[in-house]
Amino acid sequence: MLKLGGSVVTVKDRFLTPNIEAINRLAGEIADSRVQRIVIVHGGGSYGHPLAAKYRIAEGHFGEKHQLIGFSETHNAMVSLNRIIVKALIDRGLPAFSISPSSFIMTKHGRICDPPLEVLKYAINMGFMPVSYGDTVLDHERGFAILSGDQLISFLAVKLGAEKVIVGVDVDGLYTSDPKINPSAQFIENVTLEDLKGLASGVGGSRSIDVTGGMMGKIFELTLPVMNGIEVMIVNALKPGNICRALSGENVKGTKIVKG
Repeated sequence: MLKLGGSVVTVKDRFLTPNIEAINRLAGEIADSRVQRIVIVHGGGSYGHPLAAKYRIAEGHFGEKHQLIGFSETHNAMVSLNRIIVKALIDRGLPAFSISPSSFIMTKHGRICDPPLEVLKYAINMGFMPVSYGDTVLDHERGFAILSGDQLISFLAVKLGAEKVIVGVDVDGLYTSDPKINPSAQFIENVTLEDLKGLASGVGGSRSIDVTGGMMGKIFELTLPVMNGIEVMIVNALKPGNICRALSGENVKGTKIVKG
């Protein structure tokens, strides 16, 4: 399974701006890896997060009627970004198949309930490459919620019995602090779940708008697949060749998270 962060597929400080160069390159790397069975989930970046913040969708409580428009606008923006990514994959000869989370997933207090996965499983078995994303979804208790791509891929990895989860971000992996603002931050090559408890306060959040919690959110969500024995690797997807090598099982700089 592959997660492409919003900071990779969009220009996060430019509203509704896709990183076309990165998207096209990554589509090529996925094709070059010749991986046979893969589910791809991407984040929202400058498509999802600013709108969700503007309309307070991430607060998860339906209180004002204009939030319904905000919910719809945020979802529509994510559909637009997804379309760009799916087209790039199709152009590389890959049978990419868009699957909208809000069409089959509801949450309760922001956490995924038990959704039907028959369509997703059938698509994978047929040879399709499902491409999903962080989305606005309906919530049993709050009315609506933001479903992060990190929660989604972690949930699907466990339910679908994935062998590994590769998370593509805009840094080389985990550091003792934010390497973008602290030049003395130390890179962490291997980390256990126990180690993460101590590191969580130091890895930092996102400097751009990120309603899903930045790197802290990723760490929290990725504990689920790790606890279930699934290998998780965080790599820099902005560096050419990294995703291809990671998917092919080759050595690549990144942070490997293990159970312990």
